Amino acid sequence: MRAKNLLISLGVLTAVGLWINWDIVETSARDSIASAAGKAAVANLSGVVAGNNTRGLAAAELITLPVEVDEVSHGIFRASGVSNTFVIVTSAGNVVFDTGLIIQASEQIRKLKDAVGDNEPAKIILSHSHADHVGGTRLWSQGATQLIAHKAFEEEQRYLTELNPYLHRRNRTLFPWIPENPSTLPGLNFRGLTPDVRVDNNAPYRFTLGERRFEVHGMPGAEGADNVVLWLPDEKVLLAGDFFGPQFPQFPNIFTMRGEKTRKPIEYIDSINRLLKMDIQTLLPSHLEPVRGAALIRDGMLRIRDAVQFVHDQTVAGMNAGQSLDALMTDINLPEHLLLSQSHGKVSWAVKSIWEYYATWFHFDRTSELYATPQSAVLDDLAGVIDIEAALALIQRKLDSADPEQALLLLELLEGANPLQQLLGLRLQALEQLKARAAITGNDYERYWLESELEKYGTFYENQSEHPHVD
Repeated sequence: MRAKNLLISLGVLTAVGLWINWDIVETSARDSIASAAGKAAVANLSGVVAGNNTRGLAAAELITLPVEVDEVSHGIFRASGVSNTFVIVTSAGNVVFDTGLIIQASEQIRKLKDAVGDNEPAKIILSHSHADHVGGTRLWSQGATQLIAHKAFEEEQRYLTELNPYLHRRNRTLFPWIPENPSTLPGLNFRGLTPDVRVDNNAPYRFTLGERRFEVHGMPGAEGADNVVLWLPDEKVLLAGDFFGPQFPQFPNIFTMRGEKTRKPIEYIDSINRLLKMDIQTLLPSHLEPVRGAALIRDGMLRIRDAVQFVHDQTVAGMNAGQSLDALMTDINLPEHLLLSQSHGKVSWAVKSIWEYYATWFHFDRTSELYATPQSAVLDDLAGVIDIEAALALIQRKLDSADPEQALLLLELLEGANPLQQLLGLRLQALEQLKARAAITGNDYERYWLESELEKYGTFYENQSEHPHVD
């Protein structure tokens, strides 16, 4: 049902692409059409989320947030949505920080211009290359705007673009409001942006516009190698992009389930140490609400930094002591004084990411990992020699003793075996137990994945019920 409904949204955008030659349409007309398409798509996607997605998690909430404009600090206007877009007003021209998701950008721009005036911005600063932060860049700029980004921005764009079909499939599992297929329409293209100014990690880009001073700092490590933040030193305001993730404070997404380059924990710690030297009194993230209060912000940054350092150091110590990765993923937990929400980043996944960042994917424990033959290649043979009734009973005992992880491992060894219906039923039990546990630990991505697995295997189970296998 979810896929069918999402196709409607994709159809809206596709139809617009068929009717319009984006290369010859005037900018104002293009913006109007993009706005109409975006409104239709977002309205429909919101309906899909409300109707079919009962998870109530971060991504679902973000897509349903209305686009509204408010003045979050003197002369700083925010347009909400999946990702916030900010306009900083000066007497010599305006500065835009992040440009939102492409299907929301036109509405954000229109409402921001209603608040601050219909002038092309003097500068656009992009916090990083993710789609929900760069989507509206071409809609803002008519050619005179200076574009500022990290020096690694173009490389991050390159690999994300080259791997777009692969990453899109993964993203769509975790963010169900994404259309079924990636858009190839020229008018909705948000890649291929070329910065006019490239910011180095150790050389902030400083400028004055009108009465305001600006500093753009390279701060890699949180959402990739190309993070920048915008510091307004006179107002003590930091526009952070996704440096801290969508919530503050929380354990950061050192590992990203959807698949991207490895993020470097020590680089992130160094970035936080540089931010701690600033007297930040207002934090404006590119998702959700502002955070205010120097003590609150500093305490949050210290806990994030020390939590990442703790997990890193414990992982390294365990590696040096000869402990297995599995043991470290189980045993390493944040101490009470460093406890943070794990809704975005998860400690056990960070342990594995740090391990593989330093030691790569071969863990020196299973020789079979060195070869291309997967475990799935021998599953049919295994099914032919195993006592299936004993295996089913063993799996049920694991589930009865609330050990869904071991039950799932056993089930994965019996892929394709019969009786398929009983195996599917046991798998659904294991996934439900994991989902219930994940609801307590609270990681959004884990719950998204488990929900998608329940949906997939639930469909298999229903189909098997309607068409049972006959030997």
